[in-house]
Amino acid sequence: MSLCGTPPVVGILLAAGCGVRYGGPKALVKDWLADSVHVLSAGGCAEIIVVLGAASNQARRLIPSGATIVIPTDWAEGMGASLRAGLDAAQPTSAEAAVVHLVDLPGVGPEVVHRLVVVAGPSVLARVTYRGAPGHPVLLGREHWPGVVATARGDLGAREYLRTREIDQIECGDVAEGDDVDVRSR
Repeated sequence: MSLCGTPPVVGILLAAGCGVRYGGPKALVKDWLADSVHVLSAGGCAEIIVVLGAASNQARRLIPSGATIVIPTDWAEGMGASLRAGLDAAQPTSAEAAVVHLVDLPGVGPEVVHRLVVVAGPSVLARVTYRGAPGHPVLLGREHWPGVVATARGDLGAREYLRTREIDQIECGDVAEGDDVDVRSR
C-alpha cells in the first residue's frame, strides 16, 4: 500500500541473525516476524522483503503471505550481507526508497514507519531517533542503494555509508521506545 501522494517505498526486514546473545534466532520469537511485516505494511510500505538466514526453514512459515522472502548464502557474515541481499531484491521494484527495519524492535509500530515514508524520495536518507538518539528503522533513497551495497560489511550494515552523509533525523520518541531486544526477559 503506497500512501496517497508519496512515492512507492519497499520495506526490508532484516531477520537473518542467529541471535547469539539472545540464545537463538530472533526470527523465531513468537509474533516478531508477523508483527514486523505488519508494521512495515501498515506504515505505508508498498512491498515487503524479509531477509532470513538462521532457522530459515522454520521462520519462513511465520511470515504472512505477500511478503518476498530472501535467504542470502552469506547471511552469517552479518547485517551487511542481509542488507545487501534486501537491497538487491528491491532493485526490480518500482520503489523510490527502502525502509530498513530490524526484527528485534518489537516496540516500534506503524507510526514510526509512516514518519519515514512521508519524507521518502530517491535522494533522501533518513533515520529515526528516539529522544535524540539514533535508531532504526532507516530510510534509504534509491540513489543511495549502490553506495550502501558497496560499503555494507559485517555487522555494520549501512553505518559506514551513513556516517559520511547528511541524514534527516526523524524524532519518534513520542510514539515508540526503539530499544532492540538482545537478551531474553526472565
